[in-house]
Amino acid sequence: MRKKQAKKRPLLPDPKFNDQLVTRFVNNLMWDGKKSIAFKIFYDAIDIIEERKQDDEKSALEIWKEGLSNVMPHVEVRSRRVGGATFQIPMQIRPDRKVSLAMKWLISFSRKRNEKSMALRLANEVLAAAKEEGAAVKKRQDTHKMAEANKAFSHFRF
Repeated sequence: MRKKQAKKRPLLPDPKFNDQLVTRFVNNLMWDGKKSIAFKIFYDAIDIIEERKQDDEKSALEIWKEGLSNVMPHVEVRSRRVGGATFQIPMQIRPDRKVSLAMKWLISFSRKRNEKSMALRLANEVLAAAKEEGAAVKKRQDTHKMAEANKAFSHFRF
């Protein structure tokens, strides 16, 4: 029998922007518990975005949020065994999972880029995502295409 699900712990908002979403992103960005380094990388990336944006555009934090929302998937495929065969069944994603997937994709594709520093990689990936381009947005589009292709199996949903 399974144990009960763990309670969601409240996150403290970050010191600079006073935003819980930023803290959540930094927690995903962090390696080996080095939170201060992760915060420095994130804030440096935001500074780079601030430098590169046009004067009439939104703030750097709004560009980051826009990029994050452009990476969020709406449907995903999940494997389900039905009578010996495994089907990829398209399913709606919970809002919490949407944000988690978007953050993970944005960070992982930032790490795979080949700029000098992690802050520069992250800034460039966020700017690309805000313009609906880049590897993280392509991942979302591929996920949606896969769900669309397997729409015929949606009646197997549980």
